[in-house]
Amino acid sequence: MTLNFHILYGIFEKKTMNLTGDAESLLKKLISIKSFSFYEDKTADYIQDWLTKRNIVSKRLVNNVYAYNKYFDSKKPTILLNSHHDTVEPNSGYTIDPYKPIVKDKKLYGLGSNDAGISLSCLILVFTKLYERNDLKFNVILLASAEEERSGDNGIKSVMPLLPEIELAIIGEPTKMDIAIAEKGLIVFDLIVKGKSSHAAHKNNNNPIEISSNIIRQISNLEFSKKSKLLGDVKLTVTQINGGVQHNVIPSEVKIVLDARINDKYSNLEIYNFLKDQLDCEVIPRNLDLNSSSISENHKIIIAANNLNFNKYGSPTLSDQAKINCNSIKLGPGDSLRSHTADEFVYLDEINNGINKYLNLIEEYNSLLS
Repeated sequence: MTLNFHILYGIFEKKTMNLTGDAESLLKKLISIKSFSFYEDKTADYIQDWLTKRNIVSKRLVNNVYAYNKYFDSKKPTILLNSHHDTVEPNSGYTIDPYKPIVKDKKLYGLGSNDAGISLSCLILVFTKLYERNDLKFNVILLASAEEERSGDNGIKSVMPLLPEIELAIIGEPTKMDIAIAEKGLIVFDLIVKGKSSHAAHKNNNNPIEISSNIIRQISNLEFSKKSKLLGDVKLTVTQINGGVQHNVIPSEVKIVLDARINDKYSNLEIYNFLKDQLDCEVIPRNLDLNSSSISENHKIIIAANNLNFNKYGSPTLSDQAKINCNSIKLGPGDSLRSHTADEFVYLDEINNGINKYLNLIEEYNSLLS
């Protein structure tokens, strides 16, 4: 005796809808709990409790929560499903309570809903769907990480040494469920322009403010010969400048902040050494660890994505991909343009779409493994 196709489809659709409903409920709860970077303990508590109630054992490092699939086998390759549960602080443009999940016009509003609560909620439900399967050709680890928004030391980077070797990481960030197969790196530089302090009434040929204008001109004229098909050119942007405290005193130095977005043709160290040689000022990198990343077009997750007609692109924005040393893609529901905006929201149908596309991609990847 066989089940009618429509009955089978109805069963599958009902299971998917259950996942979607659970993900929506989870997302609403996460929105309602304040979880700024470095202060995510309450959302970590809730995620652990949520997993425990579903008989999933989790581990915790500071505010990072992670769990292994039930039939973990050290002989199999391992996929990491990761997204973060910290948020930025709400900006002054909010017209609604950022911590009160509101559904209106098929949208769910709330701080962190788009970045990256929807990705995390979907990935948690995907993990529960895969948790008890013993037919997978790979292991699955779920990691709800902390401190992503401020690149903290107690985020994903602190957890990775505790995990087994990761063959592939799926990093949940708002990409409209297109796959970012490359991501620009980031360096924030502090430029110190030295000069001579004096009274404004006297001639001063060593005014650091005037020198700074030359430095900024130097930056705008710099060229990088290595172009990237996926990530374009290296991009340098002056974002802050500070110097002087009185109208009649020339300061002894000026500080400039330079934001550098690095393509996959350069390492961060190469860019630092280049700027140090080219600019007539002191060049101090805050961090050289956030390098660009990319994955081979021949990796089986990309072949699986091609089989399912996923769109692929190179991302100009930074994520936890920069802090891990393994094959990775960035993929999640939501839209990066909504991140960190007032009255942040996601469309409700993005939850169901996200879960389905995650599961379809993982199933296709499984089918390609020997």
